[in-house]
Amino acid sequence: MPIENERKFVLEDDGTLEARLMTKPGATRHYLRQAYLDASGLRIRSMERAGRTRHVFTYKRPVDDQMVEIETEIAPVDFDRLWKLRRETLQKARYSWNEGHFHWDVDFFKTDDGRTYFALAEVEMPEHEQHPPQVPACLTSHLVGPAPLGDPRFTSKRLADQSHAERLLAEIRAKGVVS
Repeated sequence: MPIENERKFVLEDDGTLEARLMTKPGATRHYLRQAYLDASGLRIRSMERAGRTRHVFTYKRPVDDQMVEIETEIAPVDFDRLWKLRRETLQKARYSWNEGHFHWDVDFFKTDDGRTYFALAEVEMPEHEQHPPQVPACLTSHLVGPAPLGDPRFTSKRLADQSHAERLLAEIRAKGVVS
């Protein structure tokens, strides 16, 4: 089974990070529209890159202290049908690249007018890895800190709620640390 093993890092977006990641060698940019459906663990996602759009259906559920994530591509017409069942929705720009055997994604959660309201890096690690690697140099000056492992405040589903994400970021800024 595909086991998700990731760690998340809160980033401070000063308006320059996304532009710098656009020029990072090996990084790809996707624009995502995502919706969570009316049953736990189910989501749909459209991912646009270079004029091509893929549609993906995901089942994600914790099993035995691990997160099982199964994704399959679906037809655009099926995505549109399922979109009618959506609950929480989000838009984000995602920059992705590999470093060694680790995969990095940086998500910029967006308002309808394209403003970033939260930035989060995730590192996908092999199933057996217990400790995340160092944050890439391109992110260190923007790093606020690691999100507590398994903390539900930092799931994309929760961060889809812009008011929650902005309150969370304000709390982190006020404390000066992610806790």
